[in-house]
Amino acid sequence: MYRTHTCGDLRLKDAGKEITLAGWVQTIRKFGAITFIDLRDRYGITQLLLGEDLHQQLGENPLGREWVLRVHGIVAERSNKNPNIPTGDIEVRIISFDVLNKSVTPPFTIQDDTDGGDDLRMKFRYLDLRRNEVKKNLELRYAVNRAARNYLHENNFMDIETPFLIKSTPEGARDFVVPSRMNPGQFYALPQSPQTFKQLLMVSGYDRYYQIVKCFRDEDLRADRQPEFTQIDCEMSFVEQEDILNMFEGMIKYIFKQVNGIDYREPVQRMSWEDAMWDYGNDKPDLRFGMKVANLKSAFKKSGKAIATGELIAGAGFGVFDNAETVVAIAVPGAAEYTRKQTDELTEWVKRPQIGMQGLVYIKCAADGSFKSSIDKFYDAARLRSIATATGASAGDLILILAGPEERTRKAISELRLELGQRMGLRKRNEFRLLWVLDFPLFEYSEEDNRWVARHHPFTAPKPDQIETMIGNSPVIEKASEYLQHPYAHIKANAYDMVLNGNEIGGGSIRIYQRELQEKMFSALGMSEEESLHKFGFLLGAFEYGAPPHGGIAFGFDRLCAILGGSESIRDFIAFPKNNSGRDMMLDAPATIDEKQLEELSIQLRIKK
Repeated sequence: MYRTHTCGDLRLKDAGKEITLAGWVQTIRKFGAITFIDLRDRYGITQLLLGEDLHQQLGENPLGREWVLRVHGIVAERSNKNPNIPTGDIEVRIISFDVLNKSVTPPFTIQDDTDGGDDLRMKFRYLDLRRNEVKKNLELRYAVNRAARNYLHENNFMDIETPFLIKSTPEGARDFVVPSRMNPGQFYALPQSPQTFKQLLMVSGYDRYYQIVKCFRDEDLRADRQPEFTQIDCEMSFVEQEDILNMFEGMIKYIFKQVNGIDYREPVQRMSWEDAMWDYGNDKPDLRFGMKVANLKSAFKKSGKAIATGELIAGAGFGVFDNAETVVAIAVPGAAEYTRKQTDELTEWVKRPQIGMQGLVYIKCAADGSFKSSIDKFYDAARLRSIATATGASAGDLILILAGPEERTRKAISELRLELGQRMGLRKRNEFRLLWVLDFPLFEYSEEDNRWVARHHPFTAPKPDQIETMIGNSPVIEKASEYLQHPYAHIKANAYDMVLNGNEIGGGSIRIYQRELQEKMFSALGMSEEESLHKFGFLLGAFEYGAPPHGGIAFGFDRLCAILGGSESIRDFIAFPKNNSGRDMMLDAPATIDEKQLEELSIQLRIKK
């Protein structure tokens, strides 16, 4: 056999044993006539001692890093123990060894503090995967996978595979398409999710389905996106929203316990979409810290909600506030001591193109109850005090205020809150806060396309008490400016998102399962009867054969792994990821194909310039 033990197995109790190890040379340290070698495999590192008598075997060709060795030797206690590794109490004194394969000099050092940049490590990903840091990430990914499967198996879910070559039904992100050689001029699409298949499985009677499945979306990339990604995809029959929430709270808590040893016993907080948008400026708030957003004017006019503090800033003669569509603020705890340089730096931060604001107003709440503000000449102490009360600020806090167009300003205050939470060390990687966000709008209105679009996807059911509102009204709008008065603008979706530390990690809904309601949804989204039958006739037909009530959820598996591993990027937890341009640097893909392949596929290229 090639080895009797791995490089992570041996301990002091094994002293005196004759063993065989195999692995890669991590480091070589020469001390006169003896040489110490750190041998590495997936399981750990073991120190080897190469004595003077074996140096002759090497001749004039010394060992090199990343060479593959097999060594036969005796386990002995180390004189200079290393407490930083599990095998640090022992070493293996080599009796004989074989060089199984040599290695050229690697393009970067294969260790945690490597000197390789992202592009270089992506190009030589098979070497990067040897690093302990990357190995730990993949081990965590496997642990999450195993925990999810165990939980779902224990709760009677069945793992059922669904096809990767399906029909293109573009909704939202663009599809990746695959030409069919046997059907010239026709194409498959790669699935953005198994959505319709899992609904069909419910119709088929498989009442608890799951899959840890690859999905594909042709969209712009960033740290938490890849063109191919993995979901924990689940569906259940004969359930209501509460059944789904309870089942999958349990799954996430089980994963926490099995993977990170976290006993998350507290109930998962629940929040309406509207409250999330009002209090945090986004629909996936990070609850590890406070700093709720205060709306100082009639903000969020689309919901018709306003607060009394609006009168505090109206008519004060400060045009930035008086003429703004919305004015929002946060109180930063203990930050009244910020210097002018620090507040100027924050002002420049919100002016960056990705934030897009014109400026920033601050109010410092001094310990003696006085106020110092960048708008002192417009607001007296009484008004500043009232604003402090509205924001929940205390003595020693710093109030930061943004004003401008509603959507941009709401997004900006949300980003500013998160940035300050990061700078102040409030977004701790080893702290986890879960949240359910509920009661989303079913529709959004696209003024550009002059039609309704689904907030989630077109298979999401409205709240049960609003089904009649949807069926009984036409989706047609006479004037785009009047869409807020349309009944469809106020229909709530029977949908839910799970949020972890400010990241949406899962989303789902109770599904439509009646043909009439599904046809009404397609019509509301601007699909003709012919188009809906062409794209989804199979699903509409299935609903006529006793479709049960059902609902489900899909978790972003890569993102969940990244959060549990304390990383900002899902790429760190994918064995062979793409870069930000969607390229596989190692394979140099995508790539052109030759003329013969194009001819077989009946394809003629026309490349845009």
